[in-house]
Amino acid sequence: MLSTSGPIIRRLLEMHGMDAVDAARQAGVELDPSPSPSERIDTDKVDALLRFAIPRISDPAFGLQAAKCWHPGNLGVLGHAWLSSSTLRTGASRLVRYFRIVGERGHFETEEVADGLKLRFWAGRGNPAMDPVAAVVVDVGMSMLLDMCRLNAGAELRPIAASLRRLQPASALAYERFFGCAVAFGAKENALVLSAIDADRPLQTSNQLLASVFDKLLAEQLARLDRTDVVTRCKGAILENLASGETSEEVAAAHLHMSPRTLQRKLAEARTSYSALVDTTRKDLALRYIDDPQRNITDITFSLGFAGPSSLTRAFKRWTGVSPSDYRSKASALR
Repeated sequence: MLSTSGPIIRRLLEMHGMDAVDAARQAGVELDPSPSPSERIDTDKVDALLRFAIPRISDPAFGLQAAKCWHPGNLGVLGHAWLSSSTLRTGASRLVRYFRIVGERGHFETEEVADGLKLRFWAGRGNPAMDPVAAVVVDVGMSMLLDMCRLNAGAELRPIAASLRRLQPASALAYERFFGCAVAFGAKENALVLSAIDADRPLQTSNQLLASVFDKLLAEQLARLDRTDVVTRCKGAILENLASGETSEEVAAAHLHMSPRTLQRKLAEARTSYSALVDTTRKDLALRYIDDPQRNITDITFSLGFAGPSSLTRAFKRWTGVSPSDYRSKASALR
């Protein structure tokens, strides 16, 4: 992701009383206080920082505060292109087309629905109903998306519907206040719906001349992205679908808007394969989950899309040489 996205997370943690630089150090991550707009950082490092911070922040809805922590410059050229869009619909189209420049794991989609325009966000992590980091990333992404719309259309903008894949917290009040409408939790998608009137209303910030210049710059940036970014995007698709058991190459290819043959070719060019990515993604998650005493083996099994505990055990022994239970026992003894 763009390194200029990192300060959003830093400001978000500092809003909640954390020393973000020290927290990053404890999480094994170095935060650049003055990142270059052209630099990129590993998304896993940001996730590692969030994984360290989440248990230390008492507000379960703290991710929504990202709406107060971002600036168009954090999104590079895309942030300025958004500001120059003629309508929220055209802005959303730019976001869908070019978001990969900002972050290669998540992505946005739009869909025409009976009530207006649906904006959908996929975080490219695990299931937000099970993974706290994925849930916070969704909150951050959705809060920024709505605030971007309000920046262009006015603070009074209210979606007519909102849904989140994360489980409902003890109190949904913070979410309902932020979105300005009822929020459906445990839904199949992270989305908000703008009325057709709001989506197509001409924006005072519109500047078609600047927009065309920004589009040219964005197209050039997209073309320069390393072709191996398909690996990151594919991992994101795998993470989104693991818990449901939908780990086929065809499902991932559709998620990335390409044919299975094209996906195979691009992965081969990156010197990997889809089955290898599924295996390494499962291994990384399994080692992360097994260290969490709140997760039992059955929960881990189905979170990783295995058919049963015996399938997980066989894979885990192949990865580590021991069973999940033995691995957990040894890890506990070392603490």
